[in-house]
Amino acid sequence: MDHAKPLPSYLVQRYHGWKATTYAQNASWYRHLGAEGQHPRAMIISCCDSRVHVTSIFGADQGEFFIHRNIANLVPPHKPDGNQHGTSAAVEYAVTALKVAHVVVLGHSQCGGVQGCIDMCKGNAPELDAKESFVGRWMDVLRPGYEAVADIRDDREQARALEKRSVLVSLENLMTFPFVRERVERGDLTLHGLWHDIAEGGLEAYDRVSDGFVAV
Repeated sequence: MDHAKPLPSYLVQRYHGWKATTYAQNASWYRHLGAEGQHPRAMIISCCDSRVHVTSIFGADQGEFFIHRNIANLVPPHKPDGNQHGTSAAVEYAVTALKVAHVVVLGHSQCGGVQGCIDMCKGNAPELDAKESFVGRWMDVLRPGYEAVADIRDDREQARALEKRSVLVSLENLMTFPFVRERVERGDLTLHGLWHDIAEGGLEAYDRVSDGFVAV
């Protein structure tokens, strides 16, 4: 593969630093993980955004979370059409093979994907509306959620509301997967919705009783 190039030197240096310190100090734990396989307690579905650092937020160790990241932390509806579905495959594996006890959808502030959905819905992003746009077609998953925030006039407020709506859309879509619904109804699996304020370090959780997000 002629197009594959060597790693940038800064990544090589960081790897050697990690191997000489973190790994060396915890080698037996890493060998245990390698030999015993993974047994995560929870699956976290979060955004690809580089500012969202799930393991740091929760102080997680290796092997604790099964993490899936995509644009705007979305879960599409269950669609067993024989095509390739990365997020659906991750959900299926986490729930049926790893048997996680929790699935957490984590949204965040200033989400570029969510803003892209807003721009599409307002007719301001023809490049995303184009059928060949992978981002645009992925954000179609969130389009139905825009109706709930369409009347909000303040741009920042509207974006924040749709960021939280993206979490709820994903939670609703998770329940369309038969193997998820079955385990939730049986009490073997719980679903959780969170929203993270990057600038302030805040974390809010969806509360069914108030039908809103409250500070953790």
